Amino acid sequence: MLLKPSVLIPWLLGMAFGLFVGSTPGLTATMAVALIVPFTFYIPDPNTGLALILGISFTAIFAGDIPAVYLRIPGTPASAAGVLDGHEMAKQGKGRLALLLDLYCSAIGGLIGTILLIIIAPQIARVALRFSNYEYFWLGILGLGVGASVSRAPVLRSLIAAALGMLLATVGIDRVSGTARFTFGQPSLSSGLDFIAIMIGLFGLSEVLRNLRLKESSTTLVGRDTHKVSGVELFSTLWRQRHLILRSSFLGTFVGALPGAGADIAAWASYGLAQKTSKKPESFGTGCDEGVVAPTTANNAAVAGAWVPALVFGIPGDSVTAIALGALLMYDIKPGPLIFEQNGTKVQGLLLIALITQLLLIPAGWFGIRAFGVMMKLPRAVVYVSVLIFSVVGAFSLRNSMFDVWIMLAAGIGGCFLEAWKVPLPPLILGLILGPMVEENLRTGLIKSDGSFWPFVTRPISFACALALGVAFVLPRLIKFFKARDGDRP
Repeated sequence: MLLKPSVLIPWLLGMAFGLFVGSTPGLTATMAVALIVPFTFYIPDPNTGLALILGISFTAIFAGDIPAVYLRIPGTPASAAGVLDGHEMAKQGKGRLALLLDLYCSAIGGLIGTILLIIIAPQIARVALRFSNYEYFWLGILGLGVGASVSRAPVLRSLIAAALGMLLATVGIDRVSGTARFTFGQPSLSSGLDFIAIMIGLFGLSEVLRNLRLKESSTTLVGRDTHKVSGVELFSTLWRQRHLILRSSFLGTFVGALPGAGADIAAWASYGLAQKTSKKPESFGTGCDEGVVAPTTANNAAVAGAWVPALVFGIPGDSVTAIALGALLMYDIKPGPLIFEQNGTKVQGLLLIALITQLLLIPAGWFGIRAFGVMMKLPRAVVYVSVLIFSVVGAFSLRNSMFDVWIMLAAGIGGCFLEAWKVPLPPLILGLILGPMVEENLRTGLIKSDGSFWPFVTRPISFACALALGVAFVLPRLIKFFKARDGDRP
């Protein structure tokens, strides 16, 4: 019944819309789902409405990797981690290989994530619900630690970039006390600095400015895929990275099941874990396969994982599922522990739609890669102007405000200077994303404990997170120290 024309045609149109939104910087998967949900109110068949929503969300997450690889502009926040190695591969003439790896790993990650959703949804949700403010604080700190460790720049500069991102995240109304901070009397700053506008400026506009300053264009180089991709090479690479794909899928599903974490944090966490466990960690950031496979597998798996708490407990794992919950209620699907008993048939349809979407993603994504690849063969001046127009339109479309455009321009100029000073940009973006999470949970936790820090280290999960963070920073230095000492021995 899912493959009848009345369901399949809207499903495919929704995936095409997801491709367009995901590959346009500033237009997020959340925005795409928010735009389409009102139309589902007029669709009587729940399968059609749910196919539209799931098709858009999975496709948009993948499509964000396309401009990330070719233009160094993440189409969605979940694609920011994929910039590090994907764009480097494109500069080496392997952009098509990077995107095909993105495509197949997105489909595999989404497929594994959906299967895990079907099998162990209650168990994952039970663990996720044990996270309180204390655990979420350490989760944010771990994310910032990952941002500092995955960067190829010195750790101190990476930490400075992350701290700058956290500082920018404090602008606006304080979520805990309701006090205005760093707004300087400007109403436009009351809602804070939109990190997507900053991300577009840092990764998009700064790239144009940098290439103009150097009077050469990496953008034109990435438009020419000199490396011919064969099916044997593609599938041998996937088979070689099979363990990493499985690990990233499991990690992405788990992180996605944590309410508020989302696909962007899952991608960064998977990238950091892949680098820590790699036999060649120094190759990350230079265009290695592992740096492409890990984040793109995790972010699509996280989309599936976000449905775990949404279905079982009615707690959305991310903003996309938060919007989609409204559609579920409209179709009389009531999330909760009894959802599989009371709405078993409808939930089975939803899960089957999620599985089939991963298979449809491959031909849809292939079409998107081909279309974008043709666009990248245009002359350099046209590409520059296109990037600038996309950046301005993407920033303006966030809140229909010219203020976000000015923020984007300022971020682009600032990003150009930061790169000239060898300050990495990805940790800054991660600081913007995780800064509010760290601050809010730290202050709320201190309020709960009357100012005591003990619950942050005495609760089992909090202690485990703190211990993992300490080991992550100390262990590499100990290994390096003992290797140096052994090398000095005669």
